[in-house]
Amino acid sequence: MIEAQGLVKRFRDKTRGEVRAVDGVSFRCRPGEIFGLLGANGAGKTTTLRILATILTPSAGTAIVAGYDVTRQSQKVRSSVGFLSTATALYGRLSAREMVEYFGRLHGLDENTLRQRIDAIFERLEMNDFRDRRCDNLSTGMKQKVSIARTLVHDPSVMIFDEPTVGLDVMAARTIIAFIRECRDRGKTVIFSTHVMSEVEKLCDHIGIIHNGRLLAEGTLEDLRQRFSKQDLEDIFVEVVEK
Repeated sequence: MIEAQGLVKRFRDKTRGEVRAVDGVSFRCRPGEIFGLLGANGAGKTTTLRILATILTPSAGTAIVAGYDVTRQSQKVRSSVGFLSTATALYGRLSAREMVEYFGRLHGLDENTLRQRIDAIFERLEMNDFRDRRCDNLSTGMKQKVSIARTLVHDPSVMIFDEPTVGLDVMAARTIIAFIRECRDRGKTVIFSTHVMSEVEKLCDHIGIIHNGRLLAEGTLEDLRQRFSKQDLEDIFVEVVEK
């Protein structure tokens, strides 16, 4: 489970002074659910997810991820989380297999377990044809499969996806969407940030609309439709952020 309570992240800006990238965000995401964090660029989505993944430390508030506090038990959180983003680079000189092995060893997997996990993942994602090719020679879709594999290698219970389809072609994006659904079906806790309305409608069990660092509305798609008397998610989003 993910449970955020009053998360705040403050930064100092030379011209604007103190900036609250995240301002009192609270929500809960349960196992077997996908929580969609919907917002425009700069709304606070990435900062929120980086706090949950322990990449950033909150200025205030708390978050529990997989039963561990993100501030006091950050190492245990990291061992329980898989974080996928198109901004996550691969080491070009490593092969696909070497890349996944590297992350598996970072997570402390023994060699026998690591080999079994890699064989299973590469078979599932149809990666065996390029398992020994260097990452800098792979197509975009192949690179994204490597990113999925290194995210999944330690079998985390919580999956965090930060706009994972940005810049991908249709086929590569479909691979990511199918993988996110599979994570939910396997009982994982999934949080997914995007500004693409259709992805939210297809995937998310619960939706949080974030704007200027604040979570302004939350609920199922049907909840939001009833609350705002609108069927189209884009219309709901615009009404929420323009209030």
